[in-house]
Amino acid sequence: MKINRLKIVLTEQSKTSKWLAKELGKSASTVSRWCTNEVQPSVETLAEIAKLLKIDVRELLNPSK
Repeated sequence: MKINRLKIVLTEQSKTSKWLAKELGKSASTVSRWCTNEVQPSVETLAEIAKLLKIDVRELLNPSK
């Protein structure tokens, strides 16, 4: 199940996972795993990502219904 939309949002904004990793001080492999929904970032990290991308944090999540 795809929980987050991180890869889609990054693509929409013409940003790369490498850019995001650098901005967050995380490894590229960690961000890559978030983008493939292999693992999920913490709620705090999602909030930080939303702030960097200037979007509502809810845009990073797929609806549960």
